[in-house]
Amino acid sequence: MKLCMIGTGYVGLVSGVCFSDLGNTVYCVDRDKKKIDSLNNGIVPIYEPGLEEILKRNYNKKRLIFTTDLKKAVLNSDIIFICVGTPTKKNTNSADLKHVFAVANELKKIISKYKIIITKSTVPVTTGDKIEKILIKLKKKKLVDIISNPEFLREGEAIRDFVYPDRVIIGTDSKKANRILRSLYLPIIKKTSRYFNTSRRGAEMIKYASNAFLATKISYINELANLCEKTGVDIKDVSFGMGLDQRIGERFLRAGPAYGGSCFPKDTRALIDTANKFKTNLSIVQSVVRSNEQRKYFLTRKVEKILNGKLRNKVITFLGVTFKPNTDDMREASSIPMINFLSKEGCKIRYYDPSGEKEDFKKIKNVQFCKNISSACLKSDLVIIHTEWNDFKILNFKKLVKKKNITVYDMRNIYSKLKMKNMKIKYFGIGR
Repeated sequence: MKLCMIGTGYVGLVSGVCFSDLGNTVYCVDRDKKKIDSLNNGIVPIYEPGLEEILKRNYNKKRLIFTTDLKKAVLNSDIIFICVGTPTKKNTNSADLKHVFAVANELKKIISKYKIIITKSTVPVTTGDKIEKILIKLKKKKLVDIISNPEFLREGEAIRDFVYPDRVIIGTDSKKANRILRSLYLPIIKKTSRYFNTSRRGAEMIKYASNAFLATKISYINELANLCEKTGVDIKDVSFGMGLDQRIGERFLRAGPAYGGSCFPKDTRALIDTANKFKTNLSIVQSVVRSNEQRKYFLTRKVEKILNGKLRNKVITFLGVTFKPNTDDMREASSIPMINFLSKEGCKIRYYDPSGEKEDFKKIKNVQFCKNISSACLKSDLVIIHTEWNDFKILNFKKLVKKKNITVYDMRNIYSKLKMKNMKIKYFGIGR
């Protein structure tokens, strides 16, 4: 099939590349000429394991086309995916849909024969209805079907999630569109994943409901971790014991920093905003958002406590600053408010992240990016493991720090508390 991905951000690029690897011809469209030029030169703008290899392979086979020409891409495609950003509007909880509607208005001018238009971007309930109103003349002529097909790609594991999805959600009442999309997804749905056809509003809601539930699990286990610290219980044991219950499951029950990234923070806020518009109270989701914000400052206060309130001129090392491993995404990462606060208190911050130096910290006083773990840890007063990259799972802290007294704050509970004690390393974990 011939597909058009409008937007080459995370969702659009990963989905487009993976669809091309299934044998489809895919046009990836973006108005950013520099980004398109880079992609045409094989330069991938995001950090995602395996993506560059698949991109180059399909680009060389001419199944993957990067262009700024929206009209050409749409006219040559059977299915149009809207993959533009839907960030939170400034000073609100609502999703900013201006890019989605801008695309719809452009499509209105181009389409002259039947196309399936799919919102892949995460959008609030009724967004599809609003797109349909924009395209009402095309809809009446039966030239378009507007579908919701939310993505469930995890950063760092997106390729696997695309090829082996838990489910494929298709929101449409069009039998024609459903038949075509089932055929499109056939190479992956026959690998035991579930293909679920529901209403368009139902599909839109499933995405938000899923993300809010996962965010709830994270906030819940983080709050339990606080209690475990007070009671002398190891949160890892609690998480493991809970996870054995099939009704609960083990995933997303790992205590650590606040959740971040491009999805959970904005989607929980947008779901609350939608509930308010429909005059419905989502008190649980509201509590989750509050708890997550409080988490960032709780961890910072814990650093103060570890250093006995003496922060000025202390050398603090952050190992990993992204919100999760195997991605370069810094959106809503808890490292940002922590490093901002500690630098203002007079700490000397050094950090190392396998995904490279971050723009977020370039203009902050007393913050230094190090090119390797050794230079980041040397003579450090406190080593903080913020992100669980594989690079940080087997470290000789004595050799790295080269100080008599070594203090480690393991925010991911990678290391054994007992082994650290036996090595005479002052060790702090989460909820233990």
